[in-house]
Amino acid sequence: MNAQGCKVHFGRWLIEGSPAVVLLDVGATAWSLERWKGELWESCAIGVPWYDREANDAVLFGFLVAWFLGEFAAQSEERPFIVGHFHEWLAGLGLVLSRARRLPVATIFTTHATLLGRYLCAGSVDFYNNLHSFDVDKEAGERQIYHRYCLERAAAHCAHVLTTVSHVTAAEAEHLLKRKPDLVTPNGLNVRKFSAMHEFQNLHAQSKARVQEFVRGHFYGHLDFDLDKTLFFFIAGRYEFSNKGADIFLEALARLNYLLRVNGSEVTVVAFFIMPARTNNFNVESLKGQAVRKQLWDTANAVKEKFGKKLYESLLVGNLPDMNKMLDREDFTMMKRAIFATQRQSFPPVCTHNMLDDATDPILTTIRRIGLFNSSNDRVKIIFHPEFLSSTSPLLPVDYEEFVRGCHLGVFPSYYEPWGYTPAECTVMGIPSVSTNLSGFGCFMEEHIADPSAYGIYIVDRRFRAPEEWCAQLTAFLYGFCQQSRRQRIVQRNRTERLSDLLDWKYLGRYYTFARRMALAKAFPESFTYEPPEAAAGFRYPRPASVPPSPALSRLSSPRHSDDEDERYDEEEEAAKDRANIRRPPSPPGLPPTRN
Repeated sequence: MNAQGCKVHFGRWLIEGSPAVVLLDVGATAWSLERWKGELWESCAIGVPWYDREANDAVLFGFLVAWFLGEFAAQSEERPFIVGHFHEWLAGLGLVLSRARRLPVATIFTTHATLLGRYLCAGSVDFYNNLHSFDVDKEAGERQIYHRYCLERAAAHCAHVLTTVSHVTAAEAEHLLKRKPDLVTPNGLNVRKFSAMHEFQNLHAQSKARVQEFVRGHFYGHLDFDLDKTLFFFIAGRYEFSNKGADIFLEALARLNYLLRVNGSEVTVVAFFIMPARTNNFNVESLKGQAVRKQLWDTANAVKEKFGKKLYESLLVGNLPDMNKMLDREDFTMMKRAIFATQRQSFPPVCTHNMLDDATDPILTTIRRIGLFNSSNDRVKIIFHPEFLSSTSPLLPVDYEEFVRGCHLGVFPSYYEPWGYTPAECTVMGIPSVSTNLSGFGCFMEEHIADPSAYGIYIVDRRFRAPEEWCAQLTAFLYGFCQQSRRQRIVQRNRTERLSDLLDWKYLGRYYTFARRMALAKAFPESFTYEPPEAAAGFRYPRPASVPPSPALSRLSSPRHSDDEDERYDEEEEAAKDRANIRRPPSPPGLPPTRN
């Protein structure tokens, strides 16, 4: 292929496991675009307009993949049994061409979310109630994505095996792509297990301290709340205001603020919105806050060093120090200057950056409507960080994983979420989260856990309830979480972290293995066979047998309610009870059994 003008590179991917990887440079073969588009029209009757650069790249990539697979099969000394696993519509043309050219390849197509589904939900339609009645050709044509839709639908129908990442997406694919998926292959994560259960709790404490330092600077001059009684909530992901549930999260925060105020709660909630948007720079006031915090820290260290030196010299000669002489006038002047620098009249900024479309930004306009401006009277504070997190940021120098570990609750009340990596990442790090039964993650957890909320997985019912009920249920979850004692949150984090086995590729990878065996059996029936998968499979986590996580349940289960943080709780003992009650799933046919 390189000899014929292509650029193909082979090497090792620098990730865990170092898998072999082939890189195909689509730009180097742009001279073939018009010829290949003509061939696509003649063989598949799919036309791609000249102005759609993304679709043009998909054409180049698809023909290069089919070319590579054809060369690989032709040059193999023995008859190869090749499995081609194609993800999403951008890679789907390689699958279509492999079937059109009758290459000896068993093909799998996985859709993580249908293209038309994303566009429909972005338009604020009643998607799930009208899923069966959409005129797919008309809807795709009106959104000028008909050629993309044709590529995706062709890949779905040409594949030996069609899979999706959740049952929610399976129903979507059946109605929009007109083919029922053969298998659901949930997304997994590489889970790192700790040798001792308290290790991830220590990481939470360390990361929380980093987040608290940022909060100290951001709220300088208005730090009238106790950080030890402050909870950090967050939402993160693509800036899809309604699809990601940022709209009902903000409404629930306004109601939570009211509940905390009228009930005289000492708890303060700082809610972070980590969603990238169009900005031109950091907010000057936000940067100033971190500078003021650092100046205070340097001042305190300078005074501490002088105090310590005088104390040492006094003790060295055998005298108790005269406290009136430990600090001189210069020290007091320095401290007064530092205190004066923390004074400000304006409220702490809601947004950390200067937004390009401040007047029309959905989050900011909603904040103006509900009136959460970080005032001293508010028990709920909001920080909108419209940029992905980075450890090199001068404002909030933490990476995403460290930030998540430092928070108390992830809130993801999505309307359209085919899977949901953000709540899954929270789970493996032992951080409770809110999801919905319209997300793949939420449905997956409901299938595997008898009482998800006891394990720190709160699932909002957005499928069978009205919008007002969604918001009320989310508010109840948030307020109930705020009522928990520190000990109850520790218990809940331990339970959440124990769910990580559910999301480990060591468990979920078996479904990909089975999909590939199914594809081989369909492509090469004389060499491979398969049995239909069993309907019931998966872990089943029962309700925990020990300490309940919520204050209400705790009072009902004990004649004496205590907030004593030192009350006996054995992590290992509770974990052993859960493991004894967990029913392991039967392995799909032809696969080794699941291991502990």
